[in-house]
Amino acid sequence: MTWILTAPQTKVDKLKEATKGGKIFSATFVKKDGTIRTINCRRAVKKGVTGKGMSFDPASKGLMVVYDMQKQSFKMINLNTLIEAKVNGKTIKFL
Repeated sequence: MTWILTAPQTKVDKLKEATKGGKIFSATFVKKDGTIRTINCRRAVKKGVTGKGMSFDPASKGLMVVYDMQKQSFKMINLNTLIEAKVNGKTIKFL
């Protein structure tokens, strides 16, 4: 099943709903330098969190904090340049 979403808030809500509870997913997006990256990641990871918090709100800048399963570190996905995400065998395409 493939969903194609065009409204920016719809894609954020759909991705957050599909990945709640720390489900592993893959996301393809355009990085700051213009290259395309596919990342295997999950949300809601507590490993390595110190409790200090961030100095800014990632959601206000259109970013989602995820844990990269291969590099074992926290990364940010730019939701404005998100191409597609695969969760539980379903593909969500963003235009």
